[in-house]
Amino acid sequence: MGKVNRYFQPVEDNVQSSTNEKFVKYDVDFNKIHDRKKKFKNVHKERKIIKKIPNKNPKFKGRAPIPEELLEKYGKGEGLDCKEIKTKIHQKKIEKKELNIKFATEQAARTEILLTEEYGCLDADDGETTTQYTQKQIANNVDIAAASKHFELKLDFGPYRSKYIRNGRHLLLGGKKGHVAAFDWITKKLHCELNVMESVHDICWLHNETMFAVAQKNFVHIYDNNGIEVHCLKRLNKVSRVEFLPYHFLLASCSDEGYLSWVDISIGKLISQYNSNLGRLAIMCQNPWNSLLCIGQSNGVVSMWSPNTRDPVAKMLCETTPILGLNVDPSGRYMATSSSDRTIKLWDCRKLTGPIQHNRLSSSATLLNFSQTGMLAVGMGNIVEVYRNPTTPLCSRYIRNRSNTPTSYMEFCPYEDILGVATSKGFQSLLIPGAGEANFDALEANPYQTKRQRREAEVKSLLEKVQPELITLHPSVISTIDVPSLKEKVEAQQKLLFVKPPNIDYEPRKKAKGKGGSVKVHRNKKIVQEQAKKEFIKDTKETQKKQKSNKKTTSNLLDRFL
Repeated sequence: MGKVNRYFQPVEDNVQSSTNEKFVKYDVDFNKIHDRKKKFKNVHKERKIIKKIPNKNPKFKGRAPIPEELLEKYGKGEGLDCKEIKTKIHQKKIEKKELNIKFATEQAARTEILLTEEYGCLDADDGETTTQYTQKQIANNVDIAAASKHFELKLDFGPYRSKYIRNGRHLLLGGKKGHVAAFDWITKKLHCELNVMESVHDICWLHNETMFAVAQKNFVHIYDNNGIEVHCLKRLNKVSRVEFLPYHFLLASCSDEGYLSWVDISIGKLISQYNSNLGRLAIMCQNPWNSLLCIGQSNGVVSMWSPNTRDPVAKMLCETTPILGLNVDPSGRYMATSSSDRTIKLWDCRKLTGPIQHNRLSSSATLLNFSQTGMLAVGMGNIVEVYRNPTTPLCSRYIRNRSNTPTSYMEFCPYEDILGVATSKGFQSLLIPGAGEANFDALEANPYQTKRQRREAEVKSLLEKVQPELITLHPSVISTIDVPSLKEKVEAQQKLLFVKPPNIDYEPRKKAKGKGGSVKVHRNKKIVQEQAKKEFIKDTKETQKKQKSNKKTTSNLLDRFL
């Protein structure tokens, strides 16, 4: 290697040969040092000049402002006042936490600005209504991808029931005469098809498309996507309806004998099962907001059930005649009921009040279903009608479809403008523009998820599983502080006055033979019991004195006559 030139080069002539000298004289080139400093100063000035360059386009002044409506939507309430906190360390911790919460709400609101897609609806020309348009006319005027989603299946083992999975990609069909089929309805790829050789009363998907449950003649059977029976739940006997609670991994069911059951499919345990004493249960749906089961009764009452109590959490007298149809919208705000007197009523599920709206039909409706955008589908025999804005006075009929066979079940497909209608002779997929949500959360329900993403989502959902003990009428109560009420405090104080002294089981020490007689043991036992009794009486007297001292003395002149 060659020699490297340095700024400080030793001068050999001036080096003293004396061993006592500790230092060596250097010949310093100050010009090189000055040039290097000047170079660094110029670079620093250039950086400063770059920062001070004005914005050439004044239209875009930094980041886009966030609308206040979105901040209120994602906000978590008022923050804590740090002035009342005593220590500075805790003040800084809480201030940092509040800044993180504020940053999270701003980021959540800012991401919604990027969701530019909106759902579109049919607009009729002057002198026309949207109910005049048939499915053929709608399919001929949309693009090829949307037109391919309109199809009809003719099947011979009906009447059928159909269920879409949460992400809206897969469809499950079950016929009364035993025919069960699962397939990807967009690509038309069949997963499995079988005949269980028994009557099928209801079907439902489980946590993903790899498993589904079938309520057969006697028991509930669980199958995988290859049609292989994985398990048979014999504790669920003569089931009429099944529902799956995705956040709790619970398979809920009601039976012809009036029993309600909840089974945790992640551990295979029966969480709770009890008799509702309502007779045969045939009308059931779940409330997505609080995961309660809503049961429609023959006396016009809708009862809401939780796996934690044997009695219903709430009851609503919705109709004076038997309830025929029942459904709750995806947000959990509104509930729709239909009865045999040809009426449809909408109720507020959170306040348990209503009816908000009251409509009368030409015939009694037996099927109801809400879409993600708030549309309401009503099934009356072989006629299906879709209503826009059903919870407002501007409610109007949107689309009307008539089929050749009576409708047995119908459901809106999530994230698609599709209404799946199951009939006694097959299945129909109807185009309903504006029915599906335009934007989806890929971490919640992803229609385009891969096999790896599905596995990761399954593991995460199992880790985030909500315990069944948290199913209540008002889920927000869980986040509140458990403060005892005044009545509970008074009852607790009164109970202290009537509490009996505790029974003490005296166990003597084991002593050597001949040193601990039975008389001594009995005497020691009496002494210990009397001491405990004296301490207990002393504590009760102190509580009585505190109660007397807490009583307020009023200086009213008329008190002397009392």
